[in-house]
Amino acid sequence: MSDHDDIPELRDSEPDDRPLRSRRFTTVLRVMVILGVLGLVLPGALSTYRVQEITAQAACEIWVAYEVAGPSGADARFEVFGPGFIGWECYSVGAFGDDGHVASLGLIPGPPRLPGSGTVSS
Repeated sequence: MSDHDDIPELRDSEPDDRPLRSRRFTTVLRVMVILGVLGLVLPGALSTYRVQEITAQAACEIWVAYEVAGPSGADARFEVFGPGFIGWECYSVGAFGDDGHVASLGLIPGPPRLPGSGTVSS
C-alpha cells in the first residue's frame, strides 16, 4: 500500500519525479535574488565607507596640525595590519615623501582626543 492509496484523488495517478521548475528558471531566479540583495546592501556599505573616509581625513588633519611642526600634509588610510591593527591610521606626509605615523584613529573614526585639551570638534 503506497501513500497514493490513502488519498482518494491520487489513487489512479502515477508519481512524477520531475522538478516543479526548470533548471534555467531556477538559475535565473537565483541570479535575480543575488542582484537584488547586492542592490540593497552595496549602496549602504559604500556610503558608510565614504563617511568614515571623510571623518578620518578630518581627524587626521587635526592630529597632524597638533603633532607635526612645520608644513606637512595629512593622509588617513584604512589598514588591516597597521600600527593599530585594524582601522584607520593617520600619517603625516612630508615634503620629500616621508610618511610618519601620527595616530591610530580606530575602526570607526571620530573627533580626535588630543592630550591635555579634551575632545576637539571640527
